[in-house]
Amino acid sequence: MDEFADGTRVDDVEEDAGRRLAERFEADRPHLTAVAYRLLGSAAEADDALQEAWLRARGADLDGIHNLTGWLTTVVTRVCLNLLRARRNRREEFLEAYDNSHGTPAVSAEADDPAREALLADQVGVALLVVLDTLGPAERVAFVLHDMFAVPFEEIAPLIDKTPAATRQLASRARRRVQGRPAAP
Repeated sequence: MDEFADGTRVDDVEEDAGRRLAERFEADRPHLTAVAYRLLGSAAEADDALQEAWLRARGADLDGIHNLTGWLTTVVTRVCLNLLRARRNRREEFLEAYDNSHGTPAVSAEADDPAREALLADQVGVALLVVLDTLGPAERVAFVLHDMFAVPFEEIAPLIDKTPAATRQLASRARRRVQGRPAAP
């Protein structure tokens, strides 16, 4: 049996580290899910990205990591970026759940009607996903992380292998496209 000098078993330390990682991951799950969903636009893919991130986290050496939430966000973002690149290569359409060929549910026209407000929120969300789907993977990551999660460009740049200035430009171009203005070349 392997032990440390103080008599602590190696297995106990590894078990404790695994438990702490699981607790941190679960505490961060809402944030990580929000990042993945906003990047991918699909709840199923967001779940897949979190599962992949969990597998990577469990297999990683976390000893030198001081900001586990930031590190987990980075892992989820990289997994999402890989999925976005693969999606672009396959040219698949991931908004089939929002196919309006079956019509839109009828709701009351009352201004304070919660059903109407929920439908409008869903429609705005779908519209944003459609617009986000026109962005390239790097643009999408820069825009979503900076504009929706206030991640500094200096932290986003290494994720997409760009400089902070280039990342700022990608986000700016994406912002213009989302707002319906032509993107500068």
